[in-house]
Amino acid sequence: MNTALFLRGILVGLAIAIPIGPIGVLCIQRSLADGVWRGIVTGFGSTTAHGIYAAIAGFGFAAIGDSFSSGQVALRLIGSGYLAYLALRIARSEPSIRPATGRGRGLLATYLSSFVVDITSPGTIVLFAAIFAGLGTTSAAGRYDATAFLVLGVLVGSGLWWVILSNGVSLLAGRLTQGWLRWINRFSALILLGFALFVLVGLF
Repeated sequence: MNTALFLRGILVGLAIAIPIGPIGVLCIQRSLADGVWRGIVTGFGSTTAHGIYAAIAGFGFAAIGDSFSSGQVALRLIGSGYLAYLALRIARSEPSIRPATGRGRGLLATYLSSFVVDITSPGTIVLFAAIFAGLGTTSAAGRYDATAFLVLGVLVGSGLWWVILSNGVSLLAGRLTQGWLRWINRFSALILLGFALFVLVGLF
């Protein structure tokens, strides 16, 4: 088992899942209205989309390997810029919680609703490509086994966040405020900014 890549994958999965965007708000709403499991299933739909995009980016790099070396500099520059932009946008966002319920729909419909939202966001694959480039996976020619551990880590990290968020929301219940969400977003923005710097440092 490639423990280092697996742990990196967990960190990547957490970094991409933590920002409180549409799925995060939906997870919070459903956790408050319908219970922890409804929130977790909502998040797992997003996790599946993250896993698919991570696999496309990771196995794509493994397939082209060293033949892509000439394009790595451009990808890292573009990727680091995108990560910095995303971090700034998340830090300035103001997520809000409005009453919502998933009652009347099954868990499969709950899962698919968040999966569709994330799988139709093409910016996600750019995000994975940028981060994976910074991690040096673009030069891992033919290392499909190592890439599999990286993708598995992404799935674990992303899924772990939704379990933490749903249970945390349930515990906080009435004490969950706009300020809490704002600080979560600022924390996740710092993580993404750290990745942006890491990608740039990788150039040198």
